[in-house]
Amino acid sequence: MIEKLKKINLILKLRNLGITNHKVLSVLERIPREDFIDKELSYKAYQNSAIPIDCNQTISQPAVVAKMTELLEPKKNFKVLEIGTGSGYQTAILSKLFKRTYSIERHKHLLEKAQKVLNKIKLNNIVFYYGDGMKGWPAKFSFERIIITAVSKNIPKKIIDQLSDDGILVLPLMHNNDQFITRIRKKKKKLYLKKYWKVKFVPLISGIN
Repeated sequence: MIEKLKKINLILKLRNLGITNHKVLSVLERIPREDFIDKELSYKAYQNSAIPIDCNQTISQPAVVAKMTELLEPKKNFKVLEIGTGSGYQTAILSKLFKRTYSIERHKHLLEKAQKVLNKIKLNNIVFYYGDGMKGWPAKFSFERIIITAVSKNIPKKIIDQLSDDGILVLPLMHNNDQFITRIRKKKKKLYLKKYWKVKFVPLISGIN
């Protein structure tokens, strides 16, 4: 009962912050965030705060997850590429809103841990890849939507090349010395950028660990 009240309070908070997509809010309410964090921190599961996970990474605050997901304009017949599986929490949200989710993680430990949790909650439309997210998906796919969950100084070329025409990329991007959630729409090989909330993410790094 207490957990349910915490969830309701969190959803109300997200609404107050301007999250309006009902499908996104509904999925956030249904996905058990406590499953993606260490048990001793589970009391923080429905606080609107980032929480540390293994490999010096974090699980983003729910408001940021909700905002980035909303900006993707999810559609059930689209496939989405996620750069940075992390805890798997954002992956779980995406899997409920897209036909298929492709997720890349450079930390093998994080990927294996996320896979266990996502299997446990029976999400089976996710394809995982252990590798360098900066290089994009290894097969020559194009994606209607791409999300990057680490901050980049520039728009990664190999990733933008995999974005289909009229596709959307959402990522934290450096603008001067600050990070902002940024939506990039690709139209006829031109990129149209719009920045939103100021945020703080770990850096996008090449290579594997």
